[in-house]
Amino acid sequence: KNYMDYLSRLYEREIKDFFEVAKIKMTGTTREGKKFATLPRKESAVKQETESLHGSSGKLTGSTSSLNKLSVQSSGNRRSQSSSLLDMGNMSASDLDVADRTKFDKIFEQVLSELEPLCLAEQDFISKFFKLQQHQGTSGTTTNEVEEMDGVALSRSYTSGVPQTISSEKDMIRQMMTKIFRCIEPELNNLIALGDKIDSFNSLYMLVKMSHHVWTAQNVDPASFLSTTLGNVLVTVKRNFDKCISNQMKQMDEVKISKKSKVGILPFVAEFEEFAALAESIFKNAERRGDLDKAYIKLIRAVFVSVEKVANESQKTPRDVVMMENFHHIFATLSRLKISCLEAEKKEAKQKYTDHLQSYVIYSLGQPLEKLNHFFEGVEARVAQGIREEEVSYQLAFNKQELRKVIKEYPGKEVKKGLDNLYKKVDKHLCEEENLLQVVWHSMQDEFIRQYKHFEGLIARCYPGSGITMEFTIQDILDYCSSIAQSH
Repeated sequence: KNYMDYLSRLYEREIKDFFEVAKIKMTGTTREGKKFATLPRKESAVKQETESLHGSSGKLTGSTSSLNKLSVQSSGNRRSQSSSLLDMGNMSASDLDVADRTKFDKIFEQVLSELEPLCLAEQDFISKFFKLQQHQGTSGTTTNEVEEMDGVALSRSYTSGVPQTISSEKDMIRQMMTKIFRCIEPELNNLIALGDKIDSFNSLYMLVKMSHHVWTAQNVDPASFLSTTLGNVLVTVKRNFDKCISNQMKQMDEVKISKKSKVGILPFVAEFEEFAALAESIFKNAERRGDLDKAYIKLIRAVFVSVEKVANESQKTPRDVVMMENFHHIFATLSRLKISCLEAEKKEAKQKYTDHLQSYVIYSLGQPLEKLNHFFEGVEARVAQGIREEEVSYQLAFNKQELRKVIKEYPGKEVKKGLDNLYKKVDKHLCEEENLLQVVWHSMQDEFIRQYKHFEGLIARCYPGSGITMEFTIQDILDYCSSIAQSH
């Protein structure tokens, strides 16, 4: 009990100093007199304590020397690791702008890497010093030894001095470790809360790192103090990760768009791209990939719903443009990142982009040849009512003279003017960052030519032998579109 009380106070002071320095490095602040040499400073005190406990009898020379050897090695490692943390603190401002999250990841990993050997060395020493690692198989009389620990009486049963069960020994070691290192779990939770406050995306790094350390510790001993403590902290990290996902979905619901400017790529669509790119780099070959895949499904469905919602509410930008641009961006993101669990969503995004591109093109192209469109819509309506195509020209409203009159309203010069106005209108609707103007313009050119051929076909079938033709050709359309695109 004296050992535990002394070590508990010693470790608590040093571990709190250690975590304080880690927090300073994370936040980028400086505090005079604080250097990342706190854990190595503790080893000399631990050595003195073990020497005072063991004296010079030499009975535990092997155990204590191996512990001191580990301490010296650990001290050297910690000093080199500590200098790496200090080096991070000396990075230039431009480096930190690029590597802010990477810096956090390194510091968090450093903290876990510092604590693990410390806990393992102490556990190893406790096992050897208190004779809690003996070989089983010896039979004899059973005796009981009662030891008070943290105010609780603990009983150890022996058969000829050999522990009766391994599990009771492990329980005793874990309770002693919990007493000695009682400050580790709250300090880790405080550090995690700080990382989450600095940047909620830090929860991704913490989930991967903590999961790996828990997995490693459990492979060594699933019931150890280290496994239990890291497992408890992992629950908090997972909760923060879930909160990060929920907050992103909440922000999508609360997004407000300007009524005076065009919509462009929505903030939450760009944020999903940032999240996915970061997550893919962090979770590569990680044990917790399933957690990320579940989060992806939730996020992408929320993104799809929110894009539709904004598109329906948009006043400045046409609905088709909002849908077309944002789903094009989503499709490009998913194609680049190759996220296997989102293959279906990638195909859906491509389909939505294609559908709304076509819808926008068809809707917009009704404008330059509006009267001609209306005329031929009337022709098709008569045919649908049962009038034979070659007899449509006998209808007063759709005779040859009326057709010639409508065609004369669209000489080549007027068609080019109409197309030029259409290009300007499309340019105002589309955002620069998605760079879809030429794609849309080429689709409009193709659609215009398709409509031209459709009109030519109706003239040939409904006005056979009349010699009536449009006042511009397909080649003229190609020249107009090319000239307009180059002039803007």
